[in-house]
Amino acid sequence: MLAPALRHITNARDRFVFAGFLVFVTAMMLVEPAFAQHAGDNYARARSVYEAEAAAYWHEVGEKRRQRAEKRRRGEALVLSDYVLAQPPVYSGPPRPPGPPLPSEPRRPEMPVVADFLKYAAEEFGFVPWRPANELEFKRAYARAALDAGLTREQAVGIYSFETGGNGKYDTQAGLIGKGTRAISPALGYNQLLSTNTVGLLAEHGDMLIALLSKKAAALTGPPKAAMLGKIDALKKMVAFSRTVPNRWGDHDKLAKTTRGGMGIHAAVLDLDLGPWLQARKLVTSLHFARVRGHKAILSAAELELMNFTGDGNGIDMVSMPQALRERVPTANFFQQEGYERNPIARRTGVVAALIADIAARAERGKREPGAQDLDAAFVDVGG
Repeated sequence: MLAPALRHITNARDRFVFAGFLVFVTAMMLVEPAFAQHAGDNYARARSVYEAEAAAYWHEVGEKRRQRAEKRRRGEALVLSDYVLAQPPVYSGPPRPPGPPLPSEPRRPEMPVVADFLKYAAEEFGFVPWRPANELEFKRAYARAALDAGLTREQAVGIYSFETGGNGKYDTQAGLIGKGTRAISPALGYNQLLSTNTVGLLAEHGDMLIALLSKKAAALTGPPKAAMLGKIDALKKMVAFSRTVPNRWGDHDKLAKTTRGGMGIHAAVLDLDLGPWLQARKLVTSLHFARVRGHKAILSAAELELMNFTGDGNGIDMVSMPQALRERVPTANFFQQEGYERNPIARRTGVVAALIADIAARAERGKREPGAQDLDAAFVDVGG
């Protein structure tokens, strides 16, 4: 390597300096792998300790959630001790050394994006969503669907303002706002509907949606009627696929995230007929859930968003929680570990009271943005 170069250096001092440099380089070549291995070992040990602590913490969170559900079924009031009051452990060990993932580190699958949803929808069901001519067309369709479903203008605009910052498009995906961003979830649209939600909604309410489109088809003639009948045929296939698993969140989640058909179903959110209906139905399902659980007051936009943000069971737990508990109970009680770690708002706010206040403040700020003002105007246009 470098040693032959010594033969071409005649000056004794230069030969001595170069020889020293050669010894240093050789030593570094031997030391660096050992140092890297040592750094990797230190990181792996620290990470292993952290993951054991985190696993114990999130297991306790899950157990407390299960116990709260049992108490609610028995009609018992929830108290502070029904929640984990410590914040989740945070990794504070040495940084991860460069290189490929360690064997103990789980590899997260690549997050699918709109192009994937469209591809699988076409391949698995022959479904190609009817896209709006412009954003305002979708906003008007969404406003009509929301009002027909029983949502208020204030609720719908408030949720849109929070979920999209007040400027989201009908095909906005979580994380993909601005240059250099990446998808952090499959959530799409004005209220950021998850792919799991789309599967569950079609499984539970697909017949209602098929009937709605069939009524539209009956009023059409010629090519528009043929196109609508084609959409209905594709929708029937998607509904049938959504029902190939039990009607449970976990089964819907697996179908939505691990199968081509499950990912393809999510393209329905982009359709001018289906997307507004699905998003409005998700929010109305939350309203019905709250009523069944005994919450008779009309939910504010922030309260309904809380249920949309964390799921109905977790959301109603927080909505019905006394203020004294809201100020003490960590937000981590209402998330799975992966969802919490991916959610900067839940981590930053820390406790329920701060989370609710943050949602309300963000929604109010978002309402001043052009997109939110357009959606508000769309409600006026359609009679809301």
